[in-house]
Amino acid sequence: MNIFDVSSLPLKEEFLETILNEKNFRLERIVSKGHVTPDDYWYDQEDNEWVVLLDGEATIEYKDGSRKVLKKGDSLLIPKHEEHKVVETSSSQETIWLALFWQ
Repeated sequence: MNIFDVSSLPLKEEFLETILNEKNFRLERIVSKGHVTPDDYWYDQEDNEWVVLLDGEATIEYKDGSRKVLKKGDSLLIPKHEEHKVVETSSSQETIWLALFWQ
């Protein structure tokens, strides 16, 4: 597997791939291209999430209205139950995320 190989992915919808799924953690590759969270939805996860942006750009918005812009190489820790959503991803190129989830 080449983490950057996205040439064959159908990106009508955001692509999600579980790389590792163990008892205490899960590692996912997510590929977005202009995909965002629906306006009326907030993620409220049971797990902590650490995400790193390998390519592209994205903006995360929190329920309090604050935002975090992520660029290639940036990482972010989202504690469990921290309500958030993705409000922007690059539309001109793929945004490649690695996301680690754990209790």
